[in-house]
Amino acid sequence: MTVLVSGATSQIGRYLLARLSQSGVPVVAISRRAQPPMVGVQWRVGDLESVLAGCSGERWQAIISFSPMGAWSHWLAGQTEAPAPRIIATSSMSVVTKQDSSQPDEQHVVAQLQAGEQGLAMQAARLGMHCTLFRPTLIYGAGIDRSLTPIVSRARRLRLFPIPMAHGMRQPVHADDIAQAVLAALASDAAAGRVLEIGGGERLDYLRMFQRVHASLGGGTLPLYLPGWALRLLAAAVPRARGPVSRLQQDLVADNSALVALLGIQPRPFQPDASTWRPMTPEQAQLRVGSGARG
Repeated sequence: MTVLVSGATSQIGRYLLARLSQSGVPVVAISRRAQPPMVGVQWRVGDLESVLAGCSGERWQAIISFSPMGAWSHWLAGQTEAPAPRIIATSSMSVVTKQDSSQPDEQHVVAQLQAGEQGLAMQAARLGMHCTLFRPTLIYGAGIDRSLTPIVSRARRLRLFPIPMAHGMRQPVHADDIAQAVLAALASDAAAGRVLEIGGGERLDYLRMFQRVHASLGGGTLPLYLPGWALRLLAAAVPRARGPVSRLQQDLVADNSALVALLGIQPRPFQPDASTWRPMTPEQAQLRVGSGARG
């Protein structure tokens, strides 16, 4: 049977499609925009809600989602039979790490994640589907993330790389490691009904993480170290920076023990290079996976 993948051109989706194609698993992939042909992949173009509206009555081996969970729980609520034996989806560690945030926009994100997780689990249980949720930490690895890659792009333009002098622990996780965890959950019932945290294979403080990102650029930018007082001034001057700055000294990490015990997945350490920050197409992900590269 076929696997349905939503969010197929996301960071994780690009690596997952490459690995499913490599394994010969037929895929129906949902994307908002038309995509080049891929072996074994049937593209359906449109937003998730409109594509799902035309899917009633279809059956798949599994549903894998890197899209908002609320759209899936809403669609599943209208189904009388399970469209697949299992559904695997990604949430975010933000549901934990931003739970006590004083910023309204971040409170909204947490509320959406909580509602999405609960709604998806409830509808899956009603339909008798195995449900596995992953909560990743900071995701990188395809050059399209909205956290580290924009900082790199800005630094290259300005020739100046800001490095916060903060010591809260971070655990960036490569998108391909999450894709491999999804495949492991697809092949086994060990994680059915579980919510699994997934972080990278290395914990390092904010200062060292940014130093490694800067080193990966190979020159051309000067480091600009930002002490605590400068960060506090930034938070006072820019309201949207208050939440991120307030967490610089907090440890935002995941516990990978269940991931390792149940699925045998051990994510890689954080060792970026210049290619990490270049946008990677699904075809390039396929070539990298096929070559066995770990970057």
